[in-house]
Amino acid sequence: MATDNNKPKRRSQAWFGDEGKSGFIYRSWIKNQGYPHDEFDGRPVIGICNTWSELTPCNGHFRELAEFVKRGVYEAGGFPLEFPVMSLGETQIRPTAMLFRNLASMDVEESIRGNPIDGVVLLMGCDKTTPSLVMGAASVGLPTIGLSGGPMLNGKWRGQDIGSGTGVWKMSEMVRAGEMTQQEFVEAESCMHRSKGNCMTMGTASTMACMVEALGLSLPENAAIPAADTRRNRLAQMTGRRIVEMVKQDLTIDKILTRQAFENAIRTNAAIGGSTNAVIHLLAIAGRIGVDLKLEDWDRLGSEMPCLLDLQPSGKYLMEDFYYAGGLPAVMREVLQYLHRDALTVNGKSIGENIESAPCWNREVIHAVSDPFKTEAGIAVLKGNLAPDGAVIKPSAASPHLLQHRGRAVVFENIEDFHARIDLDELDVDENCVLVLKNCGPKGYPGMAEVGNMPLPTKVLKKGITDMVRVSDARMSGTAYGTVVLHASPEAAAGGTLALVRDGDMIELDVSRRRLHLEVSEQELARRRAEWKPAPKPKRGWYKLYVEHVQQAHLGADLDFLVGSSGSAVPRDSH
Repeated sequence: MATDNNKPKRRSQAWFGDEGKSGFIYRSWIKNQGYPHDEFDGRPVIGICNTWSELTPCNGHFRELAEFVKRGVYEAGGFPLEFPVMSLGETQIRPTAMLFRNLASMDVEESIRGNPIDGVVLLMGCDKTTPSLVMGAASVGLPTIGLSGGPMLNGKWRGQDIGSGTGVWKMSEMVRAGEMTQQEFVEAESCMHRSKGNCMTMGTASTMACMVEALGLSLPENAAIPAADTRRNRLAQMTGRRIVEMVKQDLTIDKILTRQAFENAIRTNAAIGGSTNAVIHLLAIAGRIGVDLKLEDWDRLGSEMPCLLDLQPSGKYLMEDFYYAGGLPAVMREVLQYLHRDALTVNGKSIGENIESAPCWNREVIHAVSDPFKTEAGIAVLKGNLAPDGAVIKPSAASPHLLQHRGRAVVFENIEDFHARIDLDELDVDENCVLVLKNCGPKGYPGMAEVGNMPLPTKVLKKGITDMVRVSDARMSGTAYGTVVLHASPEAAAGGTLALVRDGDMIELDVSRRRLHLEVSEQELARRRAEWKPAPKPKRGWYKLYVEHVQQAHLGADLDFLVGSSGSAVPRDSH
């Protein structure tokens, strides 16, 4: 294979450029798929990292989407090679997709580093596929671009729009309260999800798609184009073209994921009323890329930002409406004064250049910054003896009258205890109590499941009450709502104060003072701590590795040995 000294030495040429036995092996076996010899002549090899799976419904259209990416790669003179990685569907996998986010990130990282890849396109959709792919790619450091699968079309049921997740939580409570029949509930199943794509509310999937765009890691408009809209395929093709140019320009992911980019994302998350899950995911991504991001940054940078987007679960509209109204560029343009406008993005332009002329077509969906949908609607970080390392709450999804509250604790030791007792008539609870759920954090579930938005007791629902203060070390779905305190750190399973709460203890929540306090003396807490015994640890496999190495929520719940990166050095030859 003749060598052209004028061509740049690509990483993939360590595999395909050798003229001896090794090059023969690498090229010959791939040629069994019908590729001609000139595909290996030094053109950029683009890995298409695909999370397609029939067990991940939100990503079920990714085979088609990948073909459009390939089309763009070929048009730009690249050589696309698609590869699968672990796919995490929040709606199907047990005990929770979050348990496997870090495992999937390892799959992504090693698949990229171990193969002849010069640049990578990340195909991501359902909740944990986005952070896991970005985390893995960040630990390698090649030119990288994200492409989300897009949200579903609006759910339609009996003349009204219903949103993924948000409608489920609302209607299931209506069934429990006797306000909706089981037959109506089942009928709504087929009406809520009527097209390909991920949740069309501002759940974690759509939130993380917005975060990818706000970070500058995707082309503009990536976040909101519906999956069923042909403009999603067009964006995929343009993404394929762009990654080839990024390789030629050596525009690596570390040049995009800067401190300024993360600050832009935090402020954008507030402006869209984004999911609390973004906190944990961005902390983990920052840890991989080497950006010093703290939990407190979420409060300092975003808590006083206005929410401009009237979208479920904080509002009434859905992602399809968001796209037609102008999408994320329109929101970011409104808050441009709060952003680092010079932050670089994957298209080679700054974020300011990308959004400076973005139009808004519907002020009912995207409000002006001078007339926000909600004021001071970012994520608030709470501290106190109940969560010394922090907990979070999303005020825009909470009931204003509960943001300052003092109530008696009703304690559930784990999720099984909760399900066994929450509907009992004899449960000693009223609307003024504080529901406390333990052992649902990173180590405790394990995996930190989305069970923090606990359904209210039936006896309370029947009184017409729709919200109570709830406190846990769990997460909640981005589609959920309510006065829910989450991510209490340290978690109960790690011996945090949450493990020591007992029925009848008084808990004070004061969001304005960022305070979460258990009214129990230090002496009594010390006595309880001496009596506390940790649960048995898993004995084998991924569960064991995870529980032994997972960090707490305020650090992003990554594994301690995965923080940082190993770079993109070519591994030693396999022959």
